[in-house]
Amino acid sequence: MPDHDDHGPEGLAADLPHLVRRRVLVSGLALGAGALSLWVTRGGAATVTGTGPDGAVCVVPPEETAGPFPADGTNVRAGQTVNILTEAGVIREDIRGSIGGLTPVADGVPVALEITLVDVRRACAPLGGLAVYAWQCDAEGVYSIYGAEDRNYLRGVGISDDRGRVRFTTVFPACYPGRWPHIHFEVFSSAEMAVSGKAALLTSQFAFPEAECRAVYAANPLYAGSVRTIERVSLGRDTVFRDSSDIELAAQTLVLTGDAVGGYVATGRVGVVV
Repeated sequence: MPDHDDHGPEGLAADLPHLVRRRVLVSGLALGAGALSLWVTRGGAATVTGTGPDGAVCVVPPEETAGPFPADGTNVRAGQTVNILTEAGVIREDIRGSIGGLTPVADGVPVALEITLVDVRRACAPLGGLAVYAWQCDAEGVYSIYGAEDRNYLRGVGISDDRGRVRFTTVFPACYPGRWPHIHFEVFSSAEMAVSGKAALLTSQFAFPEAECRAVYAANPLYAGSVRTIERVSLGRDTVFRDSSDIELAAQTLVLTGDAVGGYVATGRVGVVV
């Protein structure tokens, strides 16, 4: 995949007129005590929460590392900046295929991922028009571009709708040595800001629940390596998730419905400070 150093007529910039909705302005909210953010001290850090009109709490997940494989313009590979966000077609729902002239498609147990973005300072009101860049490893624990230069799958940008929802069709990730199964994401104020990969409102990660991980790895031979690896790691000892408070970890863990054969629907809600 060729790297791009500008934001010319190619790539994401070319997609914007066709794919980006105007940001939805949420108005007429009854802002009372339930809309106030709550700061809970945690070892010198803080957990930011909000409360919706129905009493449900929304949480800003802790800032987490983007890891060594973001391909968002913030790091280099073989001396060159790696940035898939400038590729035409990166704004998409199904991230299982490669783009930019590459053809490999990720195989694995299907996952329909739905991320809902909400404003913790406005009673957990949905945030439309924001951009989410999501990326993950494949069923063998490999990150495209870095571990396999002939593919750039399992990476994509989605734009939140007027209910704050961003949807991706992906596959269940492997469990590779040293990490609990997870998916990375960055939230940007707009698709235009996502082009740079350097101005995210939030960089964090979602964890997959243990029961579903074990079910997938036991049922599908594509995940044979994960059967052994997951025995050597745990969510509580994971280098990223172990520092999260209980309320943060609950918010960072996806809720799954479905099964290891037909696939899953995975949902998560992300509180954002805008």
